[in-house]
Amino acid sequence: MNNFFNPSRPSPRPWPNRKKQTNKSAIFICSVSLLVVFFVVVVFFITYSEMPKSLFSISAFSGSVQFPQCRSEILTRTLLGQKFLWYAPHSGFSNQLSEFKNAVLMAGILNRTLIIPPILDHHAVALGSCPKFRVLSPSEIRISVWNHSIELLRTDRYVSMADIVDISSLVSSSAVRVIDFRYFASLLCGVDLETLCSDDLAEQSQAYESLKQCGYLLSGVRGNVDKCLYAVDEDCRTTVWTYKNGDADGRLDSFQPDEKLKKKKKLSYVRRRRDVYKTLGHGTEAESAAILAFGSLFTAPYKGSELYIDIYKSPKIKPLVEKVDFLPFVREIMRAGKKFASETIKAPFLCAQLRLLDGQFKNHRESTFMGLYQKLESLRVKNPGLINVFVMTDLPESNWNGTYLGDLSKNSTNFKLHFIGEQDEFLVRTEHELSSAGHGQKFGSIPMSLDNIKKMQNHCSPHGGSNVQLYIEEAVCSCASLGFVGTAGSTIADSVEMMRKYNACSSS
Repeated sequence: MNNFFNPSRPSPRPWPNRKKQTNKSAIFICSVSLLVVFFVVVVFFITYSEMPKSLFSISAFSGSVQFPQCRSEILTRTLLGQKFLWYAPHSGFSNQLSEFKNAVLMAGILNRTLIIPPILDHHAVALGSCPKFRVLSPSEIRISVWNHSIELLRTDRYVSMADIVDISSLVSSSAVRVIDFRYFASLLCGVDLETLCSDDLAEQSQAYESLKQCGYLLSGVRGNVDKCLYAVDEDCRTTVWTYKNGDADGRLDSFQPDEKLKKKKKLSYVRRRRDVYKTLGHGTEAESAAILAFGSLFTAPYKGSELYIDIYKSPKIKPLVEKVDFLPFVREIMRAGKKFASETIKAPFLCAQLRLLDGQFKNHRESTFMGLYQKLESLRVKNPGLINVFVMTDLPESNWNGTYLGDLSKNSTNFKLHFIGEQDEFLVRTEHELSSAGHGQKFGSIPMSLDNIKKMQNHCSPHGGSNVQLYIEEAVCSCASLGFVGTAGSTIADSVEMMRKYNACSSS
């Protein structure tokens, strides 16, 4: 590594018997030094120009100058004066679905049109750990999600959340207004839909530059823009959002960083419970902004509180909470799952969801297998004879040897295992059906012209990237009449349990 500027580098040893430097040598060294200084200055100014300006002075940049997307004719005519809510989902599908539900609630409370995001690649964007107070800042995660969304478009792998999850009941009941991210980005950034959804989107093109500029705007790295953008910078380290639950606004939350963690990590965070409507709703600075941009909307119960959002028990939004509690898969996915259960398994079966490789789960493999073992032994007592088991797992079949799964697969007298292979033909068929259906293109609070409708259908339909196997596996598990065994702590298991609670198999 070049350590020319490393002050800790030892000085070079002098050559033996070296004569004194001549004046000519001194002049040469002086000239080189001046060139080095000039080079450093040039590098600094180049770096400065490329760095997010919020690192220096956010207030020095006028929104009307920096962001042509914020011109009044775009906000009032193109976007029809509507107020929008954008957020930054992350991690796996189940987490993204959970955040989508929270976003629906936030949009309903704040009377904003929800921008429906794509389904991100698994762990393409990671938040971090709220309990450890180690997370990406809202601006960092917003720009990461924007960049990944554009990458999904460029690589023809864009799949909307509404392509997979049925939101028709939310929209038809006017519970929330929505707009597809692709159409919103096209309107705001001034990029034609055909260009936006093309894999020929060149990095040096005007369209690409416009999208990049839009990303900087929505990320909030350059600050809020009057009447255009309000970037929510409160995250799980400082805030728990509430809504009309009787709490004093701004009071301390019960969960705070403990003294050991504060001392070890030198933390100064204080978590307060804040009413989302009083902070971001009517009469606030945020209300006047056309776009309200959150970071992550992930939450979970933790130590007697919630990590970030605690609004589900508010009586004021009980009807909306009930609507988002369970959002089923679209009919193409449920039909495929039910068909696999009835035509391939052809018998009552148990579903086993075994997450064995990822993160914390690989360290609890034995306890996961123990849960399945106990359930199967219980079934053998009640139902002597062959037991059918549908397995959904991240452990490849080639690695089953030496595990409890390997033992079960060899015990064909008592057990018959079923699973979906990555190359199964009906996965491809279901993907094609989803692409043809284009559910995500059917909803929008801003009417589309016939020309834009055709462009969405011809250029923006999903052609890959959808994790159809996971969705169908969950649908199959919802039909398991002998029960379900899930991996403790897995959000996939929680999703299947929710489907079974609402009888998704029989009601779809």
